[in-house]
Amino acid sequence: MRIVGTLLLAFGVLATPAMAQTRPSVPVVVGGDADLDACATLSQIRGLNPRGDGFLSVRSGPGTGHAEIDRLFNGNQVYSCAERGDWIGIIYPFSRRCGVATPWPAARPYAGPCRSGWVHRRFVREVAG
Repeated sequence: MRIVGTLLLAFGVLATPAMAQTRPSVPVVVGGDADLDACATLSQIRGLNPRGDGFLSVRSGPGTGHAEIDRLFNGNQVYSCAERGDWIGIIYPFSRRCGVATPWPAARPYAGPCRSGWVHRRFVREVAG
């Protein structure tokens, strides 16, 4: 079990067993343009206070009223795919092939193989895209 936890940390994702298989209640919709990648923006989680709780909650929908489904940390890379007010719909971990770096002509809810959810934009910084 210690090896699994180490591997999860190495890939920048740490989830409790209860969070591991949870899908967002508000899906992250990707695609919709035959000429653009489904999620064209690479972003990084930054600005979390290491003296605070040290993590960013990934939520099942855009808002604090939605359940926490995962946690991300400073330096984690994500695809930023959708926006709703102050919330960003993300696909992660960036270290896997998530299938969103190619065009999807029709917009549709993301269903995997990577995880998806919503995070507050305050801690998401665009890296490329």
